[in-house]
Amino acid sequence: MNEIERTRELLDKARSEIAKVIIGQQRVIDFALISIMSRSHALVEGVPGIAKTLLVRTLGKVMRCETRRIQFTPDLMPADITGTNSFNLKDNQFVLFKGPVFTSFLLADEINRAPAKTQSALLQAMQERQVSIDNTTHPLPYSFTVFATQNPIEFEGTYPLPEAQKDRFLLKIDMGYPSEEEEALLASRMLGGESPEAILDSGAVQEVFPPDELPRMQESFRGVTVKQDLIDYMVKVVRTTRRHSAVLVGAGPRATQAFLLATRVHAMLEGRDFVSPDDVKELAAPILGHRLVLRPEFEIEGLSIPEVVSQILEEIPVPR
Repeated sequence: MNEIERTRELLDKARSEIAKVIIGQQRVIDFALISIMSRSHALVEGVPGIAKTLLVRTLGKVMRCETRRIQFTPDLMPADITGTNSFNLKDNQFVLFKGPVFTSFLLADEINRAPAKTQSALLQAMQERQVSIDNTTHPLPYSFTVFATQNPIEFEGTYPLPEAQKDRFLLKIDMGYPSEEEEALLASRMLGGESPEAILDSGAVQEVFPPDELPRMQESFRGVTVKQDLIDYMVKVVRTTRRHSAVLVGAGPRATQAFLLATRVHAMLEGRDFVSPDDVKELAAPILGHRLVLRPEFEIEGLSIPEVVSQILEEIPVPR
């Protein structure tokens, strides 16, 4: 069994364990795993009560990674995220008190409730996996991953994420409502005392990844083949966003890098050691959705970003 097959086997087990807690949402689970395996970050968007926080807690349990949570509020300060140096009178020296950013999986809950000054505390951490405190740079764990949540329908008292920060998220994961059958299953579990939280806390969810193996597993997707014609296809998709008539601000080069990372992990999840055009199409909306800004006149007409992405995919010939 080669490294790709071994990693895929572990990811399949992880999917099964996560599904014990998160009912349905298989696409969401896969996108979260893609973010982790490609050492990137995800913006998770959905209305309250659909298990955004629970998803991150479950991922940490299954993958044996420390998980910490920050509740973003208007009065949250950058030092509350990164930490600070405090003077220890006993030892007569400054001591670093590390903030919650020093972890593997960081849940930035309702990130758009904090002002830009506080949001910016994550910029260096997300890009460089290190944090500067009082002119000293401190490294973050190799598997550091930010899952930032926000409510798509609530705007009062919020601060929209700047484009520079949104561009640092590999994917935007849209978590929708469960189906009628899934919601009925959730209700019956609650009556039986088997709520998702109770299942996670009971120890029924198994740790899948061997200790300290995640960094090595995160490198295995690099063995997935990407042909040159598919790389050209990704570049054309990204560049077309910049000249589409409905788009005010198109995707930058980081979107092409996101395609190269995410499509290889997606192919591995699908049991292939090569990327296909279907991988690009499946990930186009999550990769491009939060990077595009529509012209106001088209927004007024009701055009949505997913519709623009679909138009772009229809316009560009698929490589054979």
